[in-house]
Amino acid sequence: MATKLFLALDYADPELARKMVRLALPMNPHFKIGLELFTIAGPDFVREIIGEGGQVFLDLKFHDIPNTIAGAVSSAVGLGVGWLNVHCAGGTAMLEAAAKAKGETCAKLGSTCSLLGVTILTSLDDHATQEIGYSRKISEQVPHFAKMAQEAGLDGVVCSAQELSLVQAACGQSFQTMVPGIRLVGASTEDQKRVVTPEVAKNSGAHCIVMGRPITAAKDPAQVLREVLGVL
Repeated sequence: MATKLFLALDYADPELARKMVRLALPMNPHFKIGLELFTIAGPDFVREIIGEGGQVFLDLKFHDIPNTIAGAVSSAVGLGVGWLNVHCAGGTAMLEAAAKAKGETCAKLGSTCSLLGVTILTSLDDHATQEIGYSRKISEQVPHFAKMAQEAGLDGVVCSAQELSLVQAACGQSFQTMVPGIRLVGASTEDQKRVVTPEVAKNSGAHCIVMGRPITAAKDPAQVLREVLGVL
């Protein structure tokens, strides 16, 4: 199975994001648009990338009451994104509302979209989750959230590669996994705690990985992108 690479467009300047899209699109059509870029550039930028042939993972990590989340998911699907996410910590009712809204909107538009549940951010470790108030260790909480998401009707989860085998054991191999926290060998982990290399993520069974700064901040982003795609 080929692992998809989503290039994270983590820019506050839409023009810088456009330049990276133009550079990367001939090699890789998958892009992640998160809070930073979406806040400055909005839905029109998402439509622009899709209009140029890109496929978008809208990484806004929705977390609110079920009715609000249903509306947000419907709006996101209406933009034409192929992937979007909600926080598993929002609870079963919220997850079910999100899944229902996604299904109904896709059916209305004749489109497809993968709805993913965010488990535990890769910037957190056991100390941080205990501080928040989770009684379970990350190795227990992630598969618990994944099973919640699956039973609520979601298509997959966002998780660290370190928990991939646990998610697969709980939910099966076909349950989609989107893995952030990917770094090159020897690179600084910066604000990430649970990280792996692209090759390790692929070999662990990740369906998709997300990479940003290791590629976009490189002296030669195109060369690094080619090298990463080469191991996927």
